[in-house]
Amino acid sequence: MSTRELDAARISDPDLRASYARCRQLNAEHGKTYYLATQLLPAAKRPYVHALYGFARYADDIVDAMDRDDVAAAAALAEFGDRFLSDLARGHSEDPVARAVVHTARTWEIPSEHFEAFLHSMAMDLTTTDYATYEDLYEYVYGSAAVIGLQMVPILEPLDPAAAGHARDLGVAFQLANFCRDVGEDLLRGRVYLPAEDLERFGLTRAELEQRTVDDRFRALMAFQIARVRRLEEAARPGIQMLHPTSRPCIEAARVLYCGIVDEVERIDFQVFTQRARVPMRRRLAVAGPAWVRAVRARRRS
Repeated sequence: MSTRELDAARISDPDLRASYARCRQLNAEHGKTYYLATQLLPAAKRPYVHALYGFARYADDIVDAMDRDDVAAAAALAEFGDRFLSDLARGHSEDPVARAVVHTARTWEIPSEHFEAFLHSMAMDLTTTDYATYEDLYEYVYGSAAVIGLQMVPILEPLDPAAAGHARDLGVAFQLANFCRDVGEDLLRGRVYLPAEDLERFGLTRAELEQRTVDDRFRALMAFQIARVRRLEEAARPGIQMLHPTSRPCIEAARVLYCGIVDEVERIDFQVFTQRARVPMRRRLAVAGPAWVRAVRARRRS
């Protein structure tokens, strides 16, 4: 992490600086779009956002390291979660990643229940392979995505308490967009994040989905999922203007790029089993360039 960012955030302890640097590395390596959007924030806020990403990635890596041994993964995740929540309660951690996360949570008064909800959803991923209804899925999505938005809100300095609800909706929209892109990859992991009631609505079963056939039924199913993403995205948009002006370019860019995934799913004619829908670099640059100009102007005015 650049010395300038850590200095701007007034983070001086060497161990704490090293922890934030590790979180930034995790963000840069695994969250390219998230990392790009983070650069639009004032330097003093970036380390805290890197820490929140680092927490989510670190927990995910613990599960992945167990190599499909769900019993071992559950034990490792529970041990990590218990230790983290204990560290959060006492205000300090010796863990090389959690140290920065605890500092971030205490600095911005992020409620511990947001981290608890995330850990709950991580545990669900080890035991739940499909969801009967959207309401069932929402329990998972709330902890895996909505609370990420809620964790971010204090750092973004909301001007209206209603911003939290919009942040929650935007987080869910991001997650559902990922589900649309990753149907094939999720099947390889034995998971389906498209509710069974939606499959049934369009005459599909899980067994038929696992055949990886893109027919009219599948296209209609995916169009239905994409419409849900866009409704949530639209509902979330007013919340961006409820944030501090220096935070708006970051979240607006993230909204366009993350939700733009579903545009790419449509562009490849829903061929998500053989292609990965990606927002092209030219599109990323077209969004990031003007956003950077707006971000600089907002900082100068502030």
